[in-house]
Amino acid sequence: MTTIKRIKGGTDNCYLITDGTKAILVDTASKQCLDQVIAECDKYEMKLIVLTHVHFDHAENAAELSKRYGVPVAMHPKDEELFESFDKQPLKSSGVVGTVVLGMSLKVLKNTPVERPDNLIFVGEGEDLSAYGFNARVIELPGHTLGSIGVDVEEKHLLVGDALDNWIRPGVGHLFYDRDAIEKSAEKIRALGDRTIWYGHGKPTKNGLF
Repeated sequence: MTTIKRIKGGTDNCYLITDGTKAILVDTASKQCLDQVIAECDKYEMKLIVLTHVHFDHAENAAELSKRYGVPVAMHPKDEELFESFDKQPLKSSGVVGTVVLGMSLKVLKNTPVERPDNLIFVGEGEDLSAYGFNARVIELPGHTLGSIGVDVEEKHLLVGDALDNWIRPGVGHLFYDRDAIEKSAEKIRALGDRTIWYGHGKPTKNGLF
């Protein structure tokens, strides 16, 4: 039976897709959470790391964890430029929550480079992850970044990165590079119907509460 295990570090989440023996890690959290992430990943035979997007709070540990477990890091090619600089795709915000969150995080986003993993593989819409042991596929969810993606697991669980967030209540991501694109990604998620939504920030909920 496949389950989703939430690893919560501060305000950030990363996730293990696991059958109890092997696992895929979706996002890697920030450096301050590295030991916590390793402690959870060490319980399983790691098969793959997936990055929903390349911001430090989701990707800062990717290179180190890839080396530790000898697994590739899957991501969308449109986010590759973010290893060079956050400023390649600067964020804007909406609403009071977004303004506050962006104000608190902008300096650290700008000043925290993300190391490019040596073992990158590029994925896109519909990419099948069954080769790594799970009935899961990639879904493109651009808007927060150009290359933002999610992972749809068994058509039951959808890991959405920052396409949506649940800081206070479920909603379209409050931070975005392209507002029209993130709105369309939210519509795409709604259309998938019955899923548990696992957010980059906040507790999981059922689909359609935004």
